[in-house]
Amino acid sequence: MRTSLNNITLIERRLFKKQAPADALLFEAKTLIDKELHANVSAQLQVYSLVNEYGRKQLKQEIEIVHQQLFTQPEHLSFRQKIARIFFKTDR
Repeated sequence: MRTSLNNITLIERRLFKKQAPADALLFEAKTLIDKELHANVSAQLQVYSLVNEYGRKQLKQEIEIVHQQLFTQPEHLSFRQKIARIFFKTDR
């Protein structure tokens, strides 16, 4: 169990570039030798990518909800009018 946690920590340091150049080089050599470590690095990278993508989708959904509220609910009419004046100025 401890070895697994140590490997996760080492992988994170490598993925987030928080290693000294010599340590990074040594870790790269280890991944060439140890196929399981190489697979773990790939898996962890994929997990971070999926988590990041999920977070972006969640944020987009939240922004869309706010957008819908601001531009459809009557209590936000003055805000909509201010935005329209900014983007649709006719004094040019």
